Amino acid sequence: MRAVDGTGRTGFRGRRAPPLREVGTDPDYRFTLANERTFLAWLRTALGLVAGGAALASLLPGFGPQPLRLGLAALLLALALLISVGSYRRWERAERALRLRKPLPSGILPRIVASGLAVAVLATLLLVLLDLRS
Repeated sequence: MRAVDGTGRTGFRGRRAPPLREVGTDPDYRFTLANERTFLAWLRTALGLVAGGAALASLLPGFGPQPLRLGLAALLLALALLISVGSYRRWERAERALRLRKPLPSGILPRIVASGLAVAVLATLLLVLLDLRS
Protein backbone atom coordinates (compact mmCIF):
# COMPACT_ATOMS: atom_id res chain seq x y z
CA MET A 1 0.00 0.00 0.00
CA ARG A 2 1.24 3.48 -0.88
CA ALA A 3 1.58 6.02 1.93
CA VAL A 4 -0.56 9.11 1.88
CA ASP A 5 1.72 12.02 1.06
CA GLY A 6 -0.50 14.98 1.96
CA THR A 7 -1.24 15.88 -1.67
CA GLY A 8 -4.87 14.83 -1.59
CA ARG A 9 -4.39 11.68 -3.64
CA THR A 10 -5.64 8.35 -2.42
CA GLY A 11 -3.41 5.36 -1.88
CA PHE A 12 -3.75 1.98 -3.50
CA ARG A 13 -6.26 0.81 -0.91
CA GLY A 14 -8.46 3.89 -1.16
CA ARG A 15 -7.08 5.79 1.83
CA ARG A 16 -7.76 9.48 1.60
CA ALA A 17 -5.24 12.17 2.36
CA PRO A 18 -5.59 13.63 5.84
CA PRO A 19 -7.88 16.65 6.25
CA LEU A 20 -6.20 19.99 5.59
CA ARG A 21 -6.14 20.98 9.25
CA GLU A 22 -4.00 17.90 9.98
CA VAL A 23 -1.42 18.66 7.28
CA GLY A 24 1.62 20.83 7.86
CA THR A 25 1.26 24.11 9.71
CA ASP A 26 -1.05 27.07 9.37
CA PRO A 27 0.26 29.39 6.64
CA ASP A 28 0.12 33.16 6.83
CA TYR A 29 -3.60 33.91 6.76
CA ARG A 30 -3.13 36.33 3.85
CA PHE A 31 -2.10 33.45 1.59
CA THR A 32 -5.09 31.37 2.68
CA LEU A 33 -7.44 34.30 2.02
CA ALA A 34 -5.85 34.95 -1.38
CA ASN A 35 -6.34 31.28 -2.26
CA GLU A 36 -9.98 31.55 -1.19
CA ARG A 37 -10.51 34.70 -3.29
CA THR A 38 -9.12 32.88 -6.31
CA PHE A 39 -11.50 29.99 -5.68
CA LEU A 40 -14.44 32.41 -5.45
CA ALA A 41 -13.35 34.08 -8.70
CA TRP A 42 -13.48 30.69 -10.43
CA LEU A 43 -16.98 30.16 -9.03
CA ARG A 44 -18.11 33.59 -10.29
CA THR A 45 -16.83 32.62 -13.72
CA ALA A 46 -18.83 29.38 -13.53
CA LEU A 47 -21.97 31.30 -12.55
CA GLY A 48 -21.50 33.63 -15.51
CA LEU A 49 -21.22 30.64 -17.83
CA VAL A 50 -24.38 29.12 -16.35
CA ALA A 51 -26.22 32.40 -16.95
CA GLY A 52 -24.97 32.57 -20.53
CA GLY A 53 -25.82 28.94 -21.24
CA ALA A 54 -29.31 29.28 -19.76
CA ALA A 55 -29.94 32.48 -21.72
CA LEU A 56 -28.89 30.86 -24.99
CA ALA A 57 -31.02 27.80 -24.32
CA SER A 58 -34.22 29.54 -23.27
CA LEU A 59 -34.23 33.31 -23.72
CA LEU A 60 -32.98 33.66 -27.30
CA PRO A 61 -35.01 31.21 -29.41
CA GLY A 62 -34.56 33.22 -32.61
CA PHE A 63 -30.80 33.67 -32.30
CA GLY A 64 -29.26 31.49 -35.00
CA PRO A 65 -29.96 27.87 -35.85
CA GLN A 66 -31.29 25.92 -32.87
CA PRO A 67 -28.72 23.08 -33.00
CA LEU A 68 -25.79 25.50 -32.98
CA ARG A 69 -27.36 27.65 -30.25
CA LEU A 70 -28.12 24.66 -28.04
CA GLY A 71 -24.67 23.18 -28.68
CA LEU A 72 -23.10 26.43 -27.56
CA ALA A 73 -25.35 26.51 -24.48
CA ALA A 74 -24.30 22.95 -23.65
CA LEU A 75 -20.63 23.88 -24.04
CA LEU A 76 -21.02 26.83 -21.66
CA LEU A 77 -22.83 24.69 -19.10
CA ALA A 78 -20.22 21.92 -19.39
CA LEU A 79 -17.45 24.47 -18.81
CA ALA A 80 -19.34 25.79 -15.77
CA LEU A 81 -19.55 22.27 -14.36
CA LEU A 82 -15.86 21.66 -15.01
CA ILE A 83 -14.94 24.94 -13.31
CA SER A 84 -17.18 24.22 -10.33
CA VAL A 85 -15.53 20.88 -9.67
CA GLY A 86 -12.02 21.77 -10.81
CA SER A 87 -11.82 25.00 -8.86
CA TYR A 88 -12.40 23.22 -5.56
CA ARG A 89 -9.72 20.68 -6.39
CA ARG A 90 -7.39 23.52 -7.36
CA TRP A 91 -8.13 25.39 -4.10
CA GLU A 92 -7.48 22.27 -2.02
CA ARG A 93 -4.20 21.47 -3.76
CA ALA A 94 -2.97 25.05 -3.30
CA GLU A 95 -4.02 25.11 0.36
CA ARG A 96 -2.26 21.80 0.99
CA ALA A 97 0.91 23.11 -0.69
CA LEU A 98 0.77 26.28 1.43
CA ARG A 99 0.42 24.24 4.62
CA LEU A 100 3.34 21.98 3.62
CA ARG A 101 5.45 24.96 2.48
CA LYS A 102 5.80 23.45 -0.99
CA PRO A 103 5.62 25.17 -4.38
CA LEU A 104 2.10 25.84 -5.61
CA PRO A 105 0.94 23.11 -7.99
CA SER A 106 0.17 23.89 -11.57
CA GLY A 107 -2.89 22.50 -13.23
CA ILE A 108 -4.61 22.07 -16.54
CA LEU A 109 -7.88 23.80 -15.58
CA PRO A 110 -6.93 27.26 -16.92
CA ARG A 111 -5.84 25.77 -20.25
CA ILE A 112 -9.07 23.78 -20.62
CA VAL A 113 -11.24 26.76 -19.71
CA ALA A 114 -9.37 29.09 -22.07
CA SER A 115 -9.69 26.59 -24.91
CA GLY A 116 -13.37 26.00 -24.21
CA LEU A 117 -14.05 29.73 -24.10
CA ALA A 118 -12.19 30.22 -27.39
CA VAL A 119 -14.50 27.64 -29.00
CA ALA A 120 -17.51 29.37 -27.41
CA VAL A 121 -16.40 32.75 -28.76
CA LEU A 122 -16.01 31.32 -32.27
CA ALA A 123 -19.45 29.68 -32.07
CA THR A 124 -20.97 32.94 -30.83
CA LEU A 125 -19.31 34.83 -33.67
CA LEU A 126 -20.81 32.32 -36.10
CA LEU A 127 -24.25 32.80 -34.53
CA VAL A 128 -23.94 36.59 -34.82
CA LEU A 129 -22.86 36.38 -38.45
CA LEU A 130 -25.72 34.02 -39.28
CA ASP A 131 -28.14 36.34 -37.50
CA LEU A 132 -26.86 39.35 -39.50
CA ARG A 133 -27.47 37.50 -42.77
CA SER A 134 -31.15 36.93 -41.99
